[in-house]
Amino acid sequence: MSFSAELLSLKKEVLEEISPMFKRVEEIAEANTLKILDAMREAHLSEAHFNTTAGYAYDDIGRQKVDELFAKVFGAERALVRTQFVSGTHALATVLFGILRPNDELLSLTGAPYDTMQTVIGYANESPGSLKEFGVKYRELPLTAEGRIDFDNVAAAIRPETKLCLIQRSRGYSFRPTLTLADIERVCAIVHKTNPKVICFVDNCYGEFTDTLEPVQVGADIMAGSLIKNPGGGIAPTGGYIAGKSELVELASYRLTAPGMGDELGASLANNRQLFQGFFLAPHVTAQAVKGALFAAGLFAKLGYKVSPAADEVRGDIIQAVELGSPEKLIAFCGGIQKYSPVDSFAAPEPWDMPGYADQVIMAAGTFVQGASIELSADGPMREPYNVFLQGGLTFEHAVIGVLGAAEAVLNSK
Repeated sequence: MSFSAELLSLKKEVLEEISPMFKRVEEIAEANTLKILDAMREAHLSEAHFNTTAGYAYDDIGRQKVDELFAKVFGAERALVRTQFVSGTHALATVLFGILRPNDELLSLTGAPYDTMQTVIGYANESPGSLKEFGVKYRELPLTAEGRIDFDNVAAAIRPETKLCLIQRSRGYSFRPTLTLADIERVCAIVHKTNPKVICFVDNCYGEFTDTLEPVQVGADIMAGSLIKNPGGGIAPTGGYIAGKSELVELASYRLTAPGMGDELGASLANNRQLFQGFFLAPHVTAQAVKGALFAAGLFAKLGYKVSPAADEVRGDIIQAVELGSPEKLIAFCGGIQKYSPVDSFAAPEPWDMPGYADQVIMAAGTFVQGASIELSADGPMREPYNVFLQGGLTFEHAVIGVLGAAEAVLNSK
């Protein structure tokens, strides 16, 4: 490798320290692989389910089988999995617009959501067509000083008009800890004890298959995420999913298509094989990404940077945050990841006005699927303290190389 002797020495040291942690990651991957394999066997998945369809696509057996498998594996009553979802935010917005009505209240229990969700909600960042314009009320329960859910004040925050509580599992562009399944179970229990009619909705992006259970199996009523993150296994070309209680998923389906149509139509324009195969590989690929995050945490901590989570902390998602402290280092880090990417390695990432974000964002994404953050990528807003958020890695080997490239670029930056 063309890295410095210092970095290669640190690499060896970090790998020795984190190797014992791999056992738990691999056990989770094996358990989830068995879960998916059993579901596919029980569902009698066959090549007949791989075909594309056109037009209205009534009775699309491949589309129906994808929904069935996601519901079974995630422990949900029903699932809606579609390549028509353009992003995770789109899937999340579909849930919100499907369930909420004028004068209902949306309560975020994890502080301010990430930037693109703020434009969907429309209060912090006003946007045409937002929930605010449709008369949906919104409040936030601030996180504690440690960046955790304020469990002591959840019950008091719920009002008679509160219809749905939003629970963001991952950190977004903040340094707060990712929620564990224990956190999600605890907060859902408090909400349902306070008012059983209030819906607990988990933004599950980046969290799938990082544990042996999913949020709807520990108390959440509905959850949503992106197929170009964990559950797509690096193969799904686009799309998102919604999973949870049947009546709630049905309401969401009326916003993806139209009232009365729901999930009964929608052509499989992408080959369904990619969705099935990606889902089958997802636990293994997610484990590779988690191992890469462990390596990044260990390496940058040794270089003197603040990291979250630390290598020895419990992880609820695949994201590794590093506080770099300057715009130059943030740009350098992303440049290092891009340099060691398989696609567009010659490109130099620059900050830009990304749709849905309040600040300029820089992103390293030399990925086979554009924007796929289950592939090795890094991004961050151009604002103090210039945190970078690293995620993904189809293989641990690539993650190690990319992280070394990012470290080298940061060390060489002014």
